[in-house]
Amino acid sequence: MNAHLDHEVLIVGAGFGGIGAAVQLRKAGIEDFLIIDKNDGIGGTWWANTYPGVAVDIPSIYYSFSYEPPKQWSRMFAPGAEVQRYAEQVVDSFGLRSRIQLGTGVVAGVWDERQHVWRVELADGRTLVARYVIGAIGALEVPSLPDIAGFDDYTGKIVHTARWDHGFDYAGKRIAVIGTGATALQLIPELADVAAKLTVFQRTPIWVAPKPDFPIPDSVRTALLNIPALRRGVRAAVTLGIDFGITGIGVFHERIPFLAKALEHGGAAGYRTWLRGNPELAEQLTPRYAPGCKRPSVSNRYLKTFTQPDVDLVTTPIAEITAGGVRTEDGVEHEIDVLVCATGFKVMGKGTTPAFPVRGVGGLDLNEFWDEHRFQAYQGVSVPKFPNFFMITGPYGFAAGSYIAMIECTSRHAARAIGEARRRGATRLEIKQQAHDEYYDKYRQRSEKTLWLSPACAGSNTYYVNYQGDAAAIRPSTHLEMWWGNKYFPLDHYQYARNLSVADALAVPALTMT
Repeated sequence: MNAHLDHEVLIVGAGFGGIGAAVQLRKAGIEDFLIIDKNDGIGGTWWANTYPGVAVDIPSIYYSFSYEPPKQWSRMFAPGAEVQRYAEQVVDSFGLRSRIQLGTGVVAGVWDERQHVWRVELADGRTLVARYVIGAIGALEVPSLPDIAGFDDYTGKIVHTARWDHGFDYAGKRIAVIGTGATALQLIPELADVAAKLTVFQRTPIWVAPKPDFPIPDSVRTALLNIPALRRGVRAAVTLGIDFGITGIGVFHERIPFLAKALEHGGAAGYRTWLRGNPELAEQLTPRYAPGCKRPSVSNRYLKTFTQPDVDLVTTPIAEITAGGVRTEDGVEHEIDVLVCATGFKVMGKGTTPAFPVRGVGGLDLNEFWDEHRFQAYQGVSVPKFPNFFMITGPYGFAAGSYIAMIECTSRHAARAIGEARRRGATRLEIKQQAHDEYYDKYRQRSEKTLWLSPACAGSNTYYVNYQGDAAAIRPSTHLEMWWGNKYFPLDHYQYARNLSVADALAVPALTMT
């Protein structure tokens, strides 16, 4: 009996990854698709993360699709609400709203080898059947909570930055923040403005560069919106800057190891300058690892916040969470009213990518496979034994810079592969083991020579390196290499097959096998 298809393509996630995938499908002439998302709104990370101060940390013009210029962004570094509205803009520009089903969580995806379909089980008990599945679940998806004794015993208010409670009044409260990463960097100055007392518990300090943020004049915004050549030129300049700066320093560290040390010394000098008159504070806030080991961060307020009389920086390790506060290893108990967890996400973590079972050929579970054999994927998109399944933010897929740039590349890859399968009349599409292994071996070996796995990043506690000790979240390449690899990968790197009974029922054209 032939399987009934609810949709040819099912996209899981209505953030920029899912939206970008849908756009590329439409461009490839593939119209039978549905986007589903567990949230009640569009935007993924930008729908979920609404903490005070949230904004992009790279120039706004690079945090947008090349084919859809933002109409409303007001600043060089767009605030989070504007980014979320930009997601809505793209949805409306490409007529995707009717193709999105919100409040629809996934609990499992199972490959049906006999019918060449994916059966996706939903939280509401339904099952959707699709020929192809595109997993557009971002890396910043599963919040990480502190693994500290007594955490469950705390009786005050607890909030994670990805689940911000806007109904709670933080003004005049004694607030503690655990975490000093890229999110805390944005949030801490905002909390300092309203808290009676703010205590920041720092395990690992972070490098912070000045933030060249300013309002974008209406004339400039209009020019960028209406003159494609100008917009492309500015984007190209920003891309090259990131490639030669952030990406180049990280990827080619083995060739230029002296640069990381020079940047570290220069950064330390900058901290002493910013915090002149506070040498002890400068010493506490200065990292002992190279800039670039963690996500690059920019702020004009973060360091100065710690000079305020009602803000305390605590570097003594936490011993436990008590019913009314936080006790550090020196025996001091810090009484608080609110505990804010700016502790990030489980990136390429065990059992969290995605946070539900995906079972391929023979029932092979994707998370279990990665746990046993390490995270790996061809171009960050495809894994052998998981036919007709594509990822937007898979292992070794992201050349550090803009996630939107990566999404354009990987979503185009998925659409191109599906389009080729349709052209050949195939019902089953799988990356060949040899092509996958050659890609994985190349980038795994290259990764071992990068900054992130070097002694220069020892002690950085970076989420770029996962629990297996691999920098699997990063594709150690330039943006240009990422773009080229996804746009022009050899189509015969995939193997195509046709279920004859299914194909005949669908009246598909003849298949040329490779």
